[in-house]
Amino acid sequence: MKFYRPLVTVSLTVALLSACALQAAEVREPDEKDWYQHATFYQIYPRSFQDSNGDGIGDLKGITARMEYLAGLGIDATWLSPPFVSPLADFGYDVADFYDIQPEYGTLADMEELIAEAHRHGIKLMLDFIPNHSSDEHDWFVQSANGVAKYRDYYIWRPGRPNSQTGALEPPNNWISVFGGPAWTYDERRGEFYLHQFTKKQADLNYRNPAVVEEMTKMLSFWLEKGVDGFRLDAINHMFEDAQLRDEPPGWGAPGTYDELDHIYTKDNPDTYNVVYGWRQLCDDFGRRMNKTIIIMTEAYASIENTMLYYEDATGTRQGAHMPFNFQLIYDFRHDQNAIGLKQSIDFWLNHMPARHTASWVAGSHDHSRVGSRVGLEHVDQVLTLLHTLPGTSITYYGEEIGMLDFKDAQLYDNRDPNRTPMQWDNSISAGFSTNRTTWLRLHPDYPTRNVAMQEAAEKSTLKHFRTLTALRRHPTLVHGEFKHRTVGRDVYAFSRELHGEDTLVTVLNMATSSRTVDLGDFVNLPDRLKVEIAQPMSNYKAGDEVDIHQVTLLQHDSVVLRAVVSGASVVRLSLIVALLAAVKHLF
Repeated sequence: MKFYRPLVTVSLTVALLSACALQAAEVREPDEKDWYQHATFYQIYPRSFQDSNGDGIGDLKGITARMEYLAGLGIDATWLSPPFVSPLADFGYDVADFYDIQPEYGTLADMEELIAEAHRHGIKLMLDFIPNHSSDEHDWFVQSANGVAKYRDYYIWRPGRPNSQTGALEPPNNWISVFGGPAWTYDERRGEFYLHQFTKKQADLNYRNPAVVEEMTKMLSFWLEKGVDGFRLDAINHMFEDAQLRDEPPGWGAPGTYDELDHIYTKDNPDTYNVVYGWRQLCDDFGRRMNKTIIIMTEAYASIENTMLYYEDATGTRQGAHMPFNFQLIYDFRHDQNAIGLKQSIDFWLNHMPARHTASWVAGSHDHSRVGSRVGLEHVDQVLTLLHTLPGTSITYYGEEIGMLDFKDAQLYDNRDPNRTPMQWDNSISAGFSTNRTTWLRLHPDYPTRNVAMQEAAEKSTLKHFRTLTALRRHPTLVHGEFKHRTVGRDVYAFSRELHGEDTLVTVLNMATSSRTVDLGDFVNLPDRLKVEIAQPMSNYKAGDEVDIHQVTLLQHDSVVLRAVVSGASVVRLSLIVALLAAVKHLF
């Protein structure tokens, strides 16, 4: 028998080495990711970020002066709410000239300077683009209302219909504006009604007219030549309407409100996607010439199935948005949210998303209540932890990095004013936003104690928590790592990010109103001891602490990011090698 042992050993060695090789072969190297696929985005509302000339209104020069702050915050890209010429009926979302800057914000030269300064700090700059409509003060609309032939069909015009009983002229159909009331307004110059799915100052463009598509595409090209790095397409799913203008069926809301009707004829028309796919091609072609990636983000409040079509068409052959906006964290992260509901919300997006695409995670915007007001200040740091460690891109609304709150008493123009108040930089006059004691919206009265300067000086703060998270986002594991998540009971949500050859990172959130001690042993390939990488300011842990994987204790609404210093792949390979050596020693 001794004669045969070397042969057995060789066979076993070959088998074990083959197993090692097989294990290594199964670990596919991650695809190289483009900048946007793991970027930290930051939305700036230009009127409220920084006033440079003391008129109480934020402007482009103010934003330019704060680029160093954004770079220090770890921001990769910023997008501006619309800075274009506008009568400001909807504060810039009613554009009167897509080629120029609203004088309150500055000049075209100021925009060029801002783009250059952003790029000097390594920050991409994107513009909010409003394709669905223009202002009724736009030259196109004025010409169209006056019946000028070239512009006659740039907008949706229809004759009214007489009331069967009174004979009074009424709108062509029953469509309702997003802001309530009829979606049609009569214009005496033309003697017809025009469609406006938003305010009557925002006339819907007619995308069934090829000239309109061509004009809007030219505008994108204009700004690409100026150096912008992409566009957010606002309210994109309103671009096309039913050609027959059929009445919409009843919905579920009160009379006169938008939800009174089921909007099957004014939203999510399939023709919209073809325009988006065409604009994606434009951006790709331009990007190839300039050797950079130009991205498109889309905003659409639509079904998950319709939203996913913005990524690509049903065949996967035509590409659209790099990132449709994902509002699930706004919809579903509530004050009383539990771990099970949170996991379901995240799965809802990821399970529908086409393969090889990127998720975006949005916790706030100019249209939504701020995180601290929507779900409670105690959740702000926790939401930031989640937002920045999930796979994909994070999108942060200005001021969320210091936990700014809505200010109801600031409401002046519409009900979204409370979350658009000026940025709180310090405790000086007008919070350092302006030298003017009067600002376009009133400041939140908590600015003397909630501002950038104070949080910068504090030992622990939401601002510093935000900055540690954005720094960690550059770690290869968070860029490329595999995502696995689970709930630990009803109250704790946890997920791991694991990458071959790199440390594993584990994010843990306690959704409960009291402390929880949990066992994370069900996450395979983790050692018994983990190191705290990041702990939110009020946590019972601090960075550098070691914890037992079987006894992780989190305070109420707490969150931590833990690091396993030996990756799972390395453990598997090491185990195989140990087994091989043991077998060889035994045989000899």
